[in-house]
Order: sequence, then structure tokens, then C-alpha cells
Amino acid sequence: MINKIEANSSELFRNKEGLVTFLNPYSYVVARNNKEVYSEFDHIYADGVLLSMATTFLLRRTERISFDFTSIACDVFEYACRSGQDIYIVGSTAENVAKAVEVFRQRYPKLIISGARDGFFNDLSRREFVREIVEVQPKIIIVGMGAPLQEQLLIDLKKAGWKGWGFTCGGFLHQTAKFEGDYYPVLINKLNLRWLYRMYDEPKLIKRYFFYYPLFAVCFLCDWASHQRKRLFNNL
Repeated sequence: MINKIEANSSELFRNKEGLVTFLNPYSYVVARNNKEVYSEFDHIYADGVLLSMATTFLLRRTERISFDFTSIACDVFEYACRSGQDIYIVGSTAENVAKAVEVFRQRYPKLIISGARDGFFNDLSRREFVREIVEVQPKIIIVGMGAPLQEQLLIDLKKAGWKGWGFTCGGFLHQTAKFEGDYYPVLINKLNLRWLYRMYDEPKLIKRYFFYYPLFAVCFLCDWASHQRKRLFNNL
């Protein structure tokens, strides 16, 4: 998993389609237990300063790339406007996704949003949704359902016949809906204290930070050691 993290987003949009996701310390642990899912992705980025710093320190210089308005979300929306490609948005609650769509349209008047829906499915509605997407063929799909559900949905869409760019976005939709735009205050973003702000805003994440982040440190070091051993043996 460690060698799948890209140093930057320079290769993004060089092809006509692809699946893109983002790993933070929590989802890194999730990804290790779902390698077959994450192996289907064309681009994986370091979402969060901790993973970016760890990868930079032990492997190579790696940028923090997140799907939010402090990072790559702006690039995706600008690309969609520039190329005239439509976007379909999936995730959060119906109320939140509707509010988020309003914000996106206000920020990007030329943005074509061909559809949007909440991220809650039963078996029947999920099958119907997959059929709809394959029929409509939106060029870009943004999914915010949490790991690994959002990743699995994009993979299922691709396997069913949809072709385009798929992005996971985690909590971006409900954050955008709640704050009607920029989620992180300027100073918080500048000081790389986004993780602390999220604990303040979403106390339910405290358990994740204090349990999964130490676990991430152990997993990441083990993966790094394994990666180094493989490199050593390959050079013999």
C-alpha cells in the first residue's frame, strides 16, 4: 500500500478516465485490510499532513492532496468547467448533498451537475443507481460515503460499464453543506491543524484519532520495512 501513494497530482487528467482516492491515517488502516479494493484505483494521494510527512520522511517528498477547497477539489471543478464535462455527486444525506450542490453552483456557475443523491442505499436502490449511471454516463462522479464504501461503489460502477473520472471525497459534502463553502478557517489551514479542527467540529472523530492513528504509525512502519526489504532483495 505504501508504494501506491503518489508524490503529487501531476499525472491527473492525463488520461480520459480513472479512479482517484485519498488516504489519511484512518483510511490507510482500512486500505491495508481491503487491498483488493484499493488496487483498482489509478491514483492514490496522501490526505492529511501526517501521512504526507511520514511518506516524505521515509520514502519521498509527498504533497498533501485532499478533496476539499484547500486542495484538489478546486482543480477538479475547474477542469470540469473548462472541459464541459458533467458531474454526478453522491454522498451524505439528501439535505446535505442538495446544499453542497448549491454551493458548487454558486462558486462555479459554468459547472454542469447532471445529478446528485444521498449516499444511503439498500440492495435494490443500489442496483438501480448503478444501472442509471451506466445509462447516463456522467463524465465525473464524486462519492462521499466513507472508506471503503465509497471506493467499492466506484469500482462497481466501472465494472458495470461506466467510464469516466471517479473521485472519493470523504466528508467533503457535509462539511461544504454545513459551512456553505470553506470548511477550514484560514489560520487552521495555514498551520496544518485541520485534524485538530475536525476533532473540535466532529467530536465523534476523537476515538478515530486516538485509536487508529497510533495503529497507523505501527502499520506504516511495518509496510515501510517490508518495502525496504523488497528493494534490497531486488537489488541483489
